[in-house]
Amino acid sequence: MTGPERASLTTAVDHIESVHRLQGREFVAHFGATLRILKMYPLENAQAQRALSQLAEAARKLLQVDAILEMQVTGEFVFINRTRLRLALDQSASLGNVLNTFRQGGIGIMTIDEAVSREEWQALVTVLVGVQPREDDPDYVGELQEQLASKEVEHITLGAPTAPPEEEGEQLDAEERAKQLAKRTYQRSVAVSKAVVNSVRMGKSGAVPKMKRAVQGIVDQVLNNELSLVGLTAIRDYDEYTFTHSVNVCIFSVAIGKRLGLRKRQLYDLGIAALMHDIGKSRIPLEMITKAGALTEEEWQMMQNHPWYGVLALFGMQRGREIQYRGIITAYEHHMKVDVTGYPKPVRRRNLTLFSKIVAVADGFDAATTRRSYQDPIQPDDVLREMWNNRRRGFDPVLVKNLVNLVGVYPVGTCVILDTREIAVVQGRDPDSEHMDRPVVKVVLTVDGEYLNPAPSVDLSELGPGGRFKRSILKVTNPAKYDIKPGDVLK
Repeated sequence: MTGPERASLTTAVDHIESVHRLQGREFVAHFGATLRILKMYPLENAQAQRALSQLAEAARKLLQVDAILEMQVTGEFVFINRTRLRLALDQSASLGNVLNTFRQGGIGIMTIDEAVSREEWQALVTVLVGVQPREDDPDYVGELQEQLASKEVEHITLGAPTAPPEEEGEQLDAEERAKQLAKRTYQRSVAVSKAVVNSVRMGKSGAVPKMKRAVQGIVDQVLNNELSLVGLTAIRDYDEYTFTHSVNVCIFSVAIGKRLGLRKRQLYDLGIAALMHDIGKSRIPLEMITKAGALTEEEWQMMQNHPWYGVLALFGMQRGREIQYRGIITAYEHHMKVDVTGYPKPVRRRNLTLFSKIVAVADGFDAATTRRSYQDPIQPDDVLREMWNNRRRGFDPVLVKNLVNLVGVYPVGTCVILDTREIAVVQGRDPDSEHMDRPVVKVVLTVDGEYLNPAPSVDLSELGPGGRFKRSILKVTNPAKYDIKPGDVLK
């Protein structure tokens, strides 16, 4: 990463953290004050009602920045959306109220999404004021969550203590921080995707708050350093394809949306739609999804119904206005082509939404480049070429061009032969747009046939004596010929 880019990334990360700290301090101050006042006055008291209004307003400011507000308490510290607060001395009483209440209730994390109402804040504070010292009871936080549910609180979730966010800023530079955050974001998103699919498969509404938090993390990461997160899409787990595919499609979709100039709120809605685009497959038997051979006509008809199943599943989450209607439309349209052929066949003429066309491009690229029970992966550069040249595939060419600009001429995971006769796997696109054909690679096989583990990273834009490039790509090759699994190399 070049000097100006590293400086830009540092500025972006520091700005977000400063916003979290400033508005987070205000939120914690009002939260602690409201707990104190509600212990002294009845709920109907004017001072109590004013405190509740101030608390709801402080939360609203944070939720304008991030669609999810996550407050984590560990030891004597409070984190707002993974940023540690540094509270002034005059705020110590409020902090003490919050810490004591959370500690006594065995609460480690509180998550609020943007649909939270003032009534829900009132119910939360009422429950927390009644907390008794039972910090050694691991089931207590679950009881508190049940109390919230009984008061119809759907947009605030309490959880047990977890490991504190790493204090990375003091040890790592901005680039390394972004890489580590990308890995955590990706792993958390895959776990959430799995929880949502399994929940819907069992007839439940899905782990929606966790899903929203995961998408918020993806959007933040793409806005700060998209290359770190996009690079992880090549680390595909064959056994977890259903879940990693949804996360990859979400990452590609949000990154394409960013390049189209969508605002953060729009990117968040796009991310939700992308992560849930295949939710209808949760209603298809697992043995059919993982079948090694070709599907029968009857099985293929059922598979083509998964967009409809997705609509039904997402409508089931509408009770709390959890899913935007554009997400439901995306689940329905993502296998339609730009000329509205494909499936399902529409009842009347329609124009595909932008979200649907973006998700279709992301879905098509990730699906074709991933090994599945019935399909060997296609080289990423071949997939991009086919998507661009073969208009019968039905992808929007403008969006395909944006995908090419995003992943580069040689996408992450491509196996290449260098002019040094070394075999390498593309690790990431060079940040310099002038070197789109010179990615960063991991050299896996030496000219003498020796496998390198771990594979060293090499920047193909690096110059040698005389101003010539030290290495260049001769051609793309099939990694299976050399017993190379790109995903394993990139882990």
